Amino acid sequence: MKTRTFAGTQVGAIGLGCMGMSWGYSVADRNDDASVALIHEAIDLGVTFLDTAQVYGDGHNETLVGRALKDRRDEVVLATKTGITVDPVTYKNTRDGSPANVKSKADDSLRRLGTDVIDLYYLHRIDPDVPLAETWGAMAELVAEGKVRHLGLSEATVAQAAEAHAVHPVAAIQSELSLWTRDPMGVTADGVGDVVGWCAANGAAFVPYSPLGRGFLTGAITSADFEDSDFRGGNPRFQDEALQANLKIVDVVKAVAERHGATPAQIAIAWTLAQGDHVIPIPGTKKSKYLNENAGADGIELTAADVAELDSVPAPVGSRY
Repeated sequence: MKTRTFAGTQVGAIGLGCMGMSWGYSVADRNDDASVALIHEAIDLGVTFLDTAQVYGDGHNETLVGRALKDRRDEVVLATKTGITVDPVTYKNTRDGSPANVKSKADDSLRRLGTDVIDLYYLHRIDPDVPLAETWGAMAELVAEGKVRHLGLSEATVAQAAEAHAVHPVAAIQSELSLWTRDPMGVTADGVGDVVGWCAANGAAFVPYSPLGRGFLTGAITSADFEDSDFRGGNPRFQDEALQANLKIVDVVKAVAERHGATPAQIAIAWTLAQGDHVIPIPGTKKSKYLNENAGADGIELTAADVAELDSVPAPVGSRY
């Protein structure tokens, strides 16, 4: 696999989001042994930028990733996140960016991950009730203590990124980015700003999660038929009427994919890669077939005409959440 640079370290151009192995999607096909094997396969393919979080399965995902990396820790850049708890049924989140919380939870993550240092420690969501400088300052103390190497933000605005960066360098910002979610590119009037551009200008990586639109951009989802444990069943964009309208986006992706002899998933990932050399998408999967498919996206060279065609897809119907 081709590589990209994160904080001076070469990593696979495409990473791996591990959340779905524990939480968020179908619980029925969760298989820890298979997930460990998949992580090993990913590393063998050159997928070396791995992403987890404290809230994914209430610590289960960190434990799973730690188990997979028991003898391979030095082969990857390992990221986890702090500062949020999520109700496992309603998915409603509670934010806690207090210095005491983000520091104590780091020790919990280190224990579950079976490591003595976290390569990239994200603030999962910014707590509006705690000054960002206080939260970020506490996280910077973890770097000074040697428990964390680099710090990142998730779903931050340009203004928040600049505020944090003034206290301690922001090494990465992770936000949802895909052909149907472009908020971090500054294309909407929501006050987020051009986060992707800010990262490029300030030496930070931009890490798109859900680059496949939570599976929708693969073209495999044509109806709103999800099991109860799958949060997409309540997601506005996946409701029947919205979903049918949003298939127009997939039609464009399929057309570009056909020209390249690729899959829609590969084109969707290639589009995120085309947003800059500092962009490292982290598609998630539990299946070897899709891992290999996703990894193959690094070999696709989209033309300027391809990118323009993809940029022109209709706006999605339905909000993100």
